Amino acid sequence: MLPASDPSVPSAAPVDYHPLIRQVFAEMGKVVVGQQQLLTRLLIGLFTGGHILLEGVPGLAKTLTISTLAKVLHLNFQRVQFTPDLLPSDLVGTMIYNQNQSVFEVKKGPIFANLVLADEINRSPAKVQSALLEAMQEKQVTIGETTYPLDLPFLVLATQNPVEQEGTYPLPEAQVDRFMLKVHVDYLKKADELEVMRRMANLSFVEDVQPVLTQADIFGIRQQINQVQISETLEKYLIELVFATRRPADYDLPEFGQAVQFGASPRASIALHRASKAVAYLEGRDYVLPEDIKEVAADVLNHRILLTYEAEADGIRTQDLIEAILRKVPIS
Repeated sequence: MLPASDPSVPSAAPVDYHPLIRQVFAEMGKVVVGQQQLLTRLLIGLFTGGHILLEGVPGLAKTLTISTLAKVLHLNFQRVQFTPDLLPSDLVGTMIYNQNQSVFEVKKGPIFANLVLADEINRSPAKVQSALLEAMQEKQVTIGETTYPLDLPFLVLATQNPVEQEGTYPLPEAQVDRFMLKVHVDYLKKADELEVMRRMANLSFVEDVQPVLTQADIFGIRQQINQVQISETLEKYLIELVFATRRPADYDLPEFGQAVQFGASPRASIALHRASKAVAYLEGRDYVLPEDIKEVAADVLNHRILLTYEAEADGIRTQDLIEAILRKVPIS
């Protein structure tokens, strides 16, 4: 039987991770310029256990940002270039025959890492996409007759190029739904691109960053985010936002009444709840504000809404619907 705790002995004060998080941004700034929003979204995904889909034209430092973040967080990083000839075994691993010992041995694939970059995920066929997304959901991989748990924390960061569609295999909506956030990465501002040009034109430039957070720190931050408070009023507001994507006409948005084929799934409610708490935590608060929900609403919802063909033909965008919902749905 454990001895009773002595009330006269003060409990250990919770660790304040915010200085370390600021240091993460500072270290990232040594290499990556002008992608503050992208980095914030990556940290939200990492700290809440949510995978992220990045969409943007080539050359916007998506891969560089992810690989640099892995160094700063002292995590194991693997990059997989998705191509049409990629096989599921190339990703998760396979059984190989050892002739010397006359036995089959397991060769683990690159999925066994903390941060996995699935570069241009839409360039591989459905079998490979399914193998990756199964690992994302179950946090485990089966090779032969044995199931292997994946290393934790485990985060998949997938990229896709919205420009080139020839030779691609678009992700089905049910698979895209497994990503917590879909982040659109845009061009840099002029001043930022000028700084990037000057850095990269310097042949002596070295990507020198120092590790800041450990795996234990990441799980500690995750526990503190879980303790961030969100009021019942905001929880109901969050649900109303999700329901408005399914039936816009019920929320005084008749212009979108026939535009939605499928609205956001229940996964959106969960993701929006977690992401808004992470935003509040990164802002140094232990409670959620409406602005926190609105901050991540587009990234949580944009890939979970399927518009009708007629709506797309009329030039209606998912972004237009989300903006209208955020303007119209009240907090009651």
